[in-house]
Amino acid sequence: MDHNIELSPNPLIQYLDKPAVDFTKADIIRYIEDNGIEMVNFRYVGGDGRLKELNFVVNSIQQLDNILSGGERVDGSSLFAVIETGSSDRYVIPRFRTAFLNPFSEIPTLDILCSFYNKYGDPWQNAPENILHQAHTALTKQTGYTMEAMGELEYYVLSKHDDLYGASDQCGYHEAEPFSKFGEFRKEAMLAIAQAGGNVKYGHSEVGNFNLDGYIYEQNEIELNPVNLENAADQLVIAKWILRTLASRYGFTVTFAPKITVGKAGSGLHIHARLMKDSKNMIIKDGNLSDVALKMIAGWIDLAPSLTAFGNTNPTSYFRLVPHQEAPTNISWGDSNRSVLVRVPLGWRNNINMSKKANPLEKDAPVNFSDKQTIEFRSPDGSADVYLLLAGLAVAARHGFEMENALDLAKKTYVDGDIFQKKNSDIASTLAILPSSCWESAAVLQKQKEIYLKHNVFSKEVIDYFINNMKKYNDQGIRELLSFNQEELPKLVNQFFHCG
Repeated sequence: MDHNIELSPNPLIQYLDKPAVDFTKADIIRYIEDNGIEMVNFRYVGGDGRLKELNFVVNSIQQLDNILSGGERVDGSSLFAVIETGSSDRYVIPRFRTAFLNPFSEIPTLDILCSFYNKYGDPWQNAPENILHQAHTALTKQTGYTMEAMGELEYYVLSKHDDLYGASDQCGYHEAEPFSKFGEFRKEAMLAIAQAGGNVKYGHSEVGNFNLDGYIYEQNEIELNPVNLENAADQLVIAKWILRTLASRYGFTVTFAPKITVGKAGSGLHIHARLMKDSKNMIIKDGNLSDVALKMIAGWIDLAPSLTAFGNTNPTSYFRLVPHQEAPTNISWGDSNRSVLVRVPLGWRNNINMSKKANPLEKDAPVNFSDKQTIEFRSPDGSADVYLLLAGLAVAARHGFEMENALDLAKKTYVDGDIFQKKNSDIASTLAILPSSCWESAAVLQKQKEIYLKHNVFSKEVIDYFINNMKKYNDQGIRELLSFNQEELPKLVNQFFHCG
């Protein structure tokens, strides 16, 4: 008996008695036949980063075999700005491992994520999921390591103001009912994400909690577990879709906007990653960070300014990235330090059996949990293009191995404790700073774009699109202009309220 399958919340995994990575076309057809599935939805991510859908009514085995084998044709120019109308057709082909039971449809429905292919039957070069796959492939080819990643998905829930048991302003971290109002909503969303294939780690309320214009704004977070890089992107976009759809059923509003108003906690999308070889975490060696980890950190540090083009994609992103907040501005790294850009979270590297101390009846045997160690990139937010952000982080990790001075750069940018402490003033003065606007982000992407183009990971068309799109905001100095403008800032926030 495989207990991983038996305990899986995903009904397809339980019914087919195999992990999702082993799903075949025959498995999908059998599940549809045996469980009365009446509709199939193809899903894919467009240029705006959101899940799209194409609906099929199930009418025969032959039809199922046809669409699962050959996919369908879509108008690519209506989905992506980089596709011209004169050559817009693309194929969408389902990836069987991503199939999940739709948690919302009253009609029994199976949803499957798809990849884009061109007229020659090849993966479309500029498709988000293909760029991510190419980035991961190049990383593995050049270093021998694969990457696993996960995201901390922060969001605000909005509902009409409730005077009963109001949480203290900006003190909502890990708050419980009745002071937390949306715990049951969060838990229902977590279960739906898990049933749809997401590897959910945990959920909790976050710091942000305030009232504005008759509404309560409560910040929450759902964190996922590290999985293969491509799967990490898939589960993030599915999780965002589930949260928004469930909220609409409840009459709530969910927003992943990076900043809602001045003086209140913004929402990030912190990404944790680790490099693996033969199922072993390579960023730890003998209980310490390895040179593998330091090279990855150096690559992230070096490309951090241009990574904002994929992780911080609208002007409100840069109202979150301000000094003296938990969102970083200085390009540095450190241990258990939330003022830096790259954080090495507290890990289980000491082989101390804390469970024995808490539970005296347990056996006193040291347990090694060092494989849980990750490295966290803290600048991205909910506006991120998830596939391209993770692709960029894979490129940056590979870049760390290709740099001649990677270990030296890691040494120079390490900060012990809060970057704003007086003891760190000397090193702080030597550190580079993240861009403060979309315009600045575009300018630095222009300078660093050759690194993204290397090994044919990103195309010139995609990089140029991001550069031109970010420049269109013409937002130089906007943070200083609008930080204290209580009339103009809400207009900007509303414009990007449902970003990502």
